[in-house]
Amino acid sequence: MGQNIAIICNGQFPAREYPLYLIRTADKIVCCDGAFDVFMRNSVKIFGKERLPDLVIGDLDSISGSKLKKYRDVIVKVEEQENNDLTKAFSHIMENCSDITSISILGATGKREDHTIGNMSLLMEYAKKYELEKKDISVCMVSDYSTITAITDTCEISCGKGRSVSIISTDSSLRIKSHGLVWPTDDVVFDNLWKATLNRSAEDTVRLEFSHPSAALVIMD
Repeated sequence: MGQNIAIICNGQFPAREYPLYLIRTADKIVCCDGAFDVFMRNSVKIFGKERLPDLVIGDLDSISGSKLKKYRDVIVKVEEQENNDLTKAFSHIMENCSDITSISILGATGKREDHTIGNMSLLMEYAKKYELEKKDISVCMVSDYSTITAITDTCEISCGKGRSVSIISTDSSLRIKSHGLVWPTDDVVFDNLWKATLNRSAEDTVRLEFSHPSAALVIMD
């Protein structure tokens, strides 16, 4: 069995059972530094007792000096400012953890729309950079409202009939032929983010056929 890893970000901390279950059952919990305090405040509710994250990663500008000293054994400082703390955490996991089955990203949305859009778009970068589909590593961004994943080529998604499905891509040359959606996406031109949103699955499995390898987000309720 591979490792299931949870990354906790400093957006809206989840309250519903499914995202909390992903945290509770993770083999390793990695906090972006800004999420450390909120995770600790919620750890008793999630685990029945206080639980430290396995790692806290970031530039550490959100953690007091006393906490840096107290929790130094789980802290990884990454000073570069080209990437946000989510990318620092994700990169550290991909470079230092082996036998990964899944990565669940929690608390990456909400509070600020610019952070939400930015973090969602990073999923497409990660999928391409790390060739996640070839490595059979499942990466999902999960909130109280949706599950978001990135795809980079033709695939089938087992989502269940009647589920809300939105597809977003920034590649205007991409065409996605769909099977199993209420409204086919075959003629959609992805020249704006809304173009294939607010769809619904008509079958238990949805097949999306890419005209060429690219990247898209699939957002499901």
